[in-house]
Amino acid sequence: MTEHNTLTKQSGAKTRAVQALAYQSGFGNEFATEARPGALPVGRNSPQKPAYGLYTELISGTAFTAPRAENRRTWTYRTRPSVVHKPYKRIDNKMIRSAPFNEMEATPSQLRWSPFPLPNTLTDFVDGIHTIGGSGDVATQSGMAAHVYAANASMTDRIFYNADGEMLIVPQLGRVRFVTELGIVEAAPGEIAVLPRGLRLRVELPDGPSRGYICENYGAMLRLPELGPLGSNGLANARDFLTPVAAFEDTDAPCTIVAKFQGNLWAADSAHSPLNVVAWHGNLAPYKYDLARFMAVGTVSFDHPDPSIYSVLTAPSDTPGIANIDFVIFPPRWLVGEDTFRPPWYHRNVMCEFMGLVTGQYDAKAEGFLPGGASLHNCMSAHGPDAETHTRATNAELRPHKLEDTMAFMFESRYAMRLTRFALESAELQHDYFEGWQGLQKQFPG
Repeated sequence: MTEHNTLTKQSGAKTRAVQALAYQSGFGNEFATEARPGALPVGRNSPQKPAYGLYTELISGTAFTAPRAENRRTWTYRTRPSVVHKPYKRIDNKMIRSAPFNEMEATPSQLRWSPFPLPNTLTDFVDGIHTIGGSGDVATQSGMAAHVYAANASMTDRIFYNADGEMLIVPQLGRVRFVTELGIVEAAPGEIAVLPRGLRLRVELPDGPSRGYICENYGAMLRLPELGPLGSNGLANARDFLTPVAAFEDTDAPCTIVAKFQGNLWAADSAHSPLNVVAWHGNLAPYKYDLARFMAVGTVSFDHPDPSIYSVLTAPSDTPGIANIDFVIFPPRWLVGEDTFRPPWYHRNVMCEFMGLVTGQYDAKAEGFLPGGASLHNCMSAHGPDAETHTRATNAELRPHKLEDTMAFMFESRYAMRLTRFALESAELQHDYFEGWQGLQKQFPG
């Protein structure tokens, strides 16, 4: 059990917990944490009279009858139950869209976007989300959506939750701090944060303007991939995932709860902060991960291995071995393959590949793919190194070489991605992306 004593600032009837950030280590653990000594019941989940006059509330991330290994739920002990708010009313979705995506026809063309700009008016995290596209259907809980976000203001009197899917956040510029009902998670560029479906939270920007990417998962929850022949260690290690300790707000100031529900945004008034969990235990919780701790695996002989060896997290589909979502990274690493074309090979893939770049340069593209930008190679759309990269790689001296100062990632899915009008009509769409391959000349007979 982790105990975390909070400091409080009081102003009339308002009390807000203020604390240094602290975390518990491990992936998918049964955590137990309290922000007040004795707030967490021992030996039972729902005592007749919880300590401090708290209310007991269960948050279920899976069905009650899900197999034990798949079951995710957390018991919370809070100053008021979550049910205390006014009715929800529909509000403007702004640039958020959800599956099924029917705005535009699906395209097999290779697509790439320049970095998306920061807003020039006050914009918080929710208002700064722009949907690129996705697949599946929120109603049937399959598929995914890819979004970018760009914000320059912290949320103050708004709380957000997403009932449609869990969210994997990849910051590219500026930290994001997720003040959730289960504690505080902060992620900087080079880290990721995962927020369970339905978790209530407020997003703050400690460094000011922030930009990044969001993978919204409608399907089975993200988990660590199987290691297979690698054995018991490697890739992302469970101990490096961090989940927050309990922290709470006891605040009677009014706020608005914004819900993403069945593809639309809804808002309800609350007379108090819903981030009021004093203690909790369970295995449904937000978490963060430092991508620098990923143990990359690669060839020590010849040939470029499949990119699946760079999988950090995966969300399985109903077909074994085929993911609803794979979250794959391309981190700093050594290249040592002998008689090997070292960049990724030319490829057509049944899986859809949406890529983003956090920092540096991606080794398959000499130019044009920039931090804050994105690319999409849809189902069976051919892709691979541009002409300049091919020329350089086929003539390079094959000494051991380390790729440094780089972090690219991929949201990969078994489903083809359909795009939004925003994505296809955006000024950031690079209409000359295809030109990078046109210089690949016939060399046969060599």
